[in-house]
Amino acid sequence: MSIEQLLILVKPDGVKKSLTGNILTKLSETRMLIIGAKTVKVNKELAERHYCQLKDKSFFGELVDYIQGKIYGESWNRVLAFVYQGNNAIARMRKIVGTTNPEEADPMSIRGAYGRITTKGVYENVVHCSSDSFEAEREIKLWFKPDEIVKHIYPTKEIVLEKEVKEVWA
Repeated sequence: MSIEQLLILVKPDGVKKSLTGNILTKLSETRMLIIGAKTVKVNKELAERHYCQLKDKSFFGELVDYIQGKIYGESWNRVLAFVYQGNNAIARMRKIVGTTNPEEADPMSIRGAYGRITTKGVYENVVHCSSDSFEAEREIKLWFKPDEIVKHIYPTKEIVLEKEVKEVWA
């Protein structure tokens, strides 16, 4: 067995349908550690980088809009992002999450229980789960900064930034 990390996103449709608690309860069956968690307002650049491997597909624009929550309105333009860690984490989580197509997913899986396909053919599958260790590392580094994860999982370096503009509490 090997210790792995992966990214789990509760997508805007999962947030809108108030499924976060149900999803986290189901994911907790794996007894894995949550080592990073946050709410993210997804901008277009992040959405496009997240789905970069699908940029040549005809549905790419719809996917980008979907993960940004654009089809649900301003109140639902966010996702909940989690980094999980555990033994054989990716395979175990993918089994609980279910296949991408909600209609083909095991009805006991998260996507099988809560997902749907819209009349436009968009998979509203309520969660994202990293597909392999390469994608997990790429996605975790895309969605999280090193200091947002409570365990050191990838090599880091210190840099000095000048003229960085940051929003802080007034």
